[in-house]
Amino acid sequence: MKRLQVLIDEGEYARYLEIAEQRGSSLAEWVRAALRTAARQEPASTVDRKLEAIRSAALHSFPTADIDRMLAEIDRGYGDDPSTSDADVA
Repeated sequence: MKRLQVLIDEGEYARYLEIAEQRGSSLAEWVRAALRTAARQEPASTVDRKLEAIRSAALHSFPTADIDRMLAEIDRGYGDDPSTSDADVA
């Protein structure tokens, strides 16, 4: 555990303490919950990191096909059915 010291004015302190008491928690627990909520609202990644991930993925060559063909392959179990062949789908 780490200790965090934050300086706030007396009015803010009184307001935060009141909110914590109304919720039945200590001020420290209310502050921790407020910090967790604020952290969840922050973006998980920067725009540059997201763009780099997209650029990296674009360098790869993944198998693909026409959507109708892909759906047909899914429907028949990825080619496990010997009664159908790729020629039947195209």
